[in-house]
Amino acid sequence: MPAREAATVMLLRDAPGGIEVFLQRRVTAMKFAAGMTVFPGGGVDERDAEASIAWAGPAAAQWAEWFGCDERLARALVCAAVRETFEESGVLLAGPGPDSTVGDTSGYADARAALVARQLSLAAFLADTGLTLRADLLRPWANWVTPEQERRRYDTKFFVAALPAGQDADGETTEASESGWRTPSDALAAGEAGRSMLMPPTWVMLSDLAECGDVAEVLATDRTPVPKVMPTLRADGESVLVELEP
Repeated sequence: MPAREAATVMLLRDAPGGIEVFLQRRVTAMKFAAGMTVFPGGGVDERDAEASIAWAGPAAAQWAEWFGCDERLARALVCAAVRETFEESGVLLAGPGPDSTVGDTSGYADARAALVARQLSLAAFLADTGLTLRADLLRPWANWVTPEQERRRYDTKFFVAALPAGQDADGETTEASESGWRTPSDALAAGEAGRSMLMPPTWVMLSDLAECGDVAEVLATDRTPVPKVMPTLRADGESVLVELEP
């Protein structure tokens, strides 16, 4: 099956115990990654590529170079990252101008619901509210592709972003049964103990974040150009092993 383009954002904040990342446990009724603990994200909407969006930060050409894709797809991926983060956590990486971000996002609740229902595009939402997409708040981090043996496949670009001042993430999404902030180490420990289920990319991303001292260090890390990783699955008795090329 062909892999659908997708974007995922590791939303970060500094806390007394170290970096915290916003995680959600997907409801068991989901067709993909049911019950898994994941970062906010989802598939690219064809309207995410609309060129009319007010944009601040690295141009689509730069994102295309980082992710090894064409400019139209690069624009769509960044827009999908912003849209999905807002839909699933209420955090909006946009502002009235190129150097500002919105504070409390509760006033955009109706627009958020319309975005989730696909009744509104990101471009229309930003235009109606006079907001500028802040691509400069995102950093490219990784690119994982679902193994070829899977029925549902995604070519997922991972981004990192700091929680904007004045905003907070919520769990008001029908796609998650549980949401909250965790340190990467705690999230990994929960996975090792079987209290949560982590897919290989999530496990690797959390391990990466656990090595960083604060959000500033994460954002300063240069991971470009971003290599594409596609694991393979191999049967081993009653188990299935996920293998990565060295």
